Amino acid sequence: MIKKIIVSAIVLFLTVALISASLVLRELNKPINFSTETQHYTVAKGSSLKRVLNDFSNQGWVAYPRVHELWLRFQGKTNIQSGEYELSSQMTVDEIIEQFVRGEKILRSVRFIEGKTVTDYLVVIRANSYLTQTLDGLSLEQIALQVDPELENLEGWLFPDTYLFESGTRDIDILRLAYSRMQTQLDQLWAERSEKTAVSTPYEALILASIVEKETGAAFERPEIAGVFTRRLERRMRLQTDPTVIYGLGADFDGNITRRHLRTDTPYNTYTRGGLPPTPIANPGREAIWAALNPADGESIFFVAKGDGTHYFSSTLKEHNAAVRQYQRFGRREDYQSAPAQEATAE
Repeated sequence: MIKKIIVSAIVLFLTVALISASLVLRELNKPINFSTETQHYTVAKGSSLKRVLNDFSNQGWVAYPRVHELWLRFQGKTNIQSGEYELSSQMTVDEIIEQFVRGEKILRSVRFIEGKTVTDYLVVIRANSYLTQTLDGLSLEQIALQVDPELENLEGWLFPDTYLFESGTRDIDILRLAYSRMQTQLDQLWAERSEKTAVSTPYEALILASIVEKETGAAFERPEIAGVFTRRLERRMRLQTDPTVIYGLGADFDGNITRRHLRTDTPYNTYTRGGLPPTPIANPGREAIWAALNPADGESIFFVAKGDGTHYFSSTLKEHNAAVRQYQRFGRREDYQSAPAQEATAE
């Protein structure tokens, strides 16, 4: 009799154990069916595995969060990373937590285009809703000091590139990253400079590169344009480049450069002043910096826009004047630019 009771108890225990194990396995392997094909989920900073699983339970995604917690702890999957994630429908809790552990987060992007100014970049940053805005109301000088306490002017120091970031990243952190990347690029290119360059410091290279960037419509012309400005600097000729004049005019420029503008003296008017302007006039890309430090050989000291993004280069004033008459005989267009118009974008 006692033996039968013991056998029955064992059978009952094993039956319960098997049923429990079956239920546990079903729970662990059950996919989470979201109402949409994908679901965004944000793991808050400092969140523990237990907190996240309880949140899953509150949203109706799992029935037994403790079961999942024990199983995940057994596997050592507890070191989850904060951030925003995109989860796919039919994923299991195990697969979701693995994604959190690997840190496969959603990354947003902001793009800085070559030849744009710091002001242009700030417009892009302020339009990006995924960035935390901390710079509103600050002047350009104050922003420069936040990027680097020893930096007087930020123009030219932001490397044009596409920057990836997590939602909630501060705007100043993007600027600091772009600043650091420009320093790295400039140091590398300065170390590889040619003896032909007319600049004597990395900052002068940045200034000249910004002019080359603004004057270039076709990428292959950068070294040749840099060569023209290099020869002008060596011969102590004035650079006479419209983009510097336009930069010096600031908000007063209405899109149509005139002879009056060319005669109005500012620190950036390279028609009235010799040498380089005091600061860069835009943020140049790597190719423009390389061109400024490795100018092409040649005799040309003039060039004129042909209207298709390229230029006609001349070595004499007579040839240059003839080219001006040919390509700009009706005067400068109201929408004249040395480089094609490009809009800065954000994602």
